[in-house]
Parts: sequence; C-alpha cells; structure tokens
Amino acid sequence: MKKHWLSKTYWADKDVEVLMGTLLRFGVIFSGVVVIAGGMIYLVRHGHEAPSYRAFAGPNARWDNLPSIVKGVCGGHGKELIQLGVVMLIATPIARILFSVVAFLLEKDYLYVVITLIVLGVIVFSMIGGLGG
Repeated sequence: MKKHWLSKTYWADKDVEVLMGTLLRFGVIFSGVVVIAGGMIYLVRHGHEAPSYRAFAGPNARWDNLPSIVKGVCGGHGKELIQLGVVMLIATPIARILFSVVAFLLEKDYLYVVITLIVLGVIVFSMIGGLGG
C-alpha cells in the first residue's frame, strides 16, 4: 500500500530535519553566489573609479524596497544584485520557519504550529512594521 505524502508516516522526523538542513544550505549557497556575481559585475563596471571621501552619500532609495531592487537587477546593476543576495539570505531562515509550520501541521502538533506562527509574526512585524522609524 502506497503512503500518502500528507501522512505522518511518509514524513519521518529525520526526513524533515534533512529537508530543513538542505533548504538552509541551498539558500545560503545560492544567496552567496548571487552576491558574488553582483560584486563581480560591480567591480567590472566601477572598479577603476576612485571613491570620493569628501561627501557622504546616504542610502540609495533604489535599495530599500524589493521592486526597485528587482528593477535594478533586470537593468544589470551590480549593487542591486548584491542587495538581492542579502534579501535572499534574510529570506532563507524565514522559509525554514514556513516549512516548519507545514511540518508541524502534518505531524498534527498544533502547539508547535502556534509557537512557530508567533515567531513568524514577530519576525514579519519587525521587518515590515517595526518601531525603528
């Protein structure tokens, strides 16, 4: 008899741990590759320029939201590609938390589902609606 993929016996605890570890590993590796590619593009285009230390240039508006980062990546800008890699690195543990919610739901461990959703809520609130001003 074939096991259904939503059953607890299909997803053994070790399998879930291996999948979570693989998710984290590939997330970190892939974001690192994106950052390195962005750094190479940036150095090829701007490596010969001398930095200006006389005036401070604050954060660029192109780097503080995801749509402008994606637009810059589509335009082939190295700084935006580096920023996308950083966003991917931040998103990797959040994806792990989402995967944990699904795994706990499959195991019918509702206490841990609630605890994990609270953790996810705290992270999302601090990223989106934080009090940092």
